[in-house]
Amino acid sequence: MAHPATTANPITTVLEPEQQRVAGEVLCATVVDLIDLSLIGKQAHWNVIGPRFRTLHLALDELVDTARDFTDSAAERATAIGVSPDGRARTVAGNSSGDTFPPGWQQDGDVVAAVVATLGAVVRRLRERIGESEKADPVTQDLLIAVAARLEQLHWMWQAQAA
Repeated sequence: MAHPATTANPITTVLEPEQQRVAGEVLCATVVDLIDLSLIGKQAHWNVIGPRFRTLHLALDELVDTARDFTDSAAERATAIGVSPDGRARTVAGNSSGDTFPPGWQQDGDVVAAVVATLGAVVRRLRERIGESEKADPVTQDLLIAVAARLEQLHWMWQAQAA
């Protein structure tokens, strides 16, 4: 049943309130994770050094672009179901569950290890959210599956660099 629009919530949805709550929570948490992933990717991009600098520099651009594209998809899905996404720096810093990337120059092997660990953590959380969203909103679940599939592909590619 559609819920009437108000000034506080101008976007209505066909989801029931509990479906909206569950889908909104997993989407907003995913937005935070993906923003954090893109910021970690940029930090690594600017600070990687070593023999594989050029290769990693370009691979980090791909990672950041992917994270940013999916951030937009998750945020727009949240908006479509009447949930206001919050991607402010304070929100990301306060709610990010990802590992932090150290400051300063980072050797190429350390960057690879950090990206592999970060991608693995993000994918694990996405897989939990896929399960949480199954009954609440299959459309949201489908989006999360697509995000997880792409990030798992990147996880494999980054692991291959350390092999």
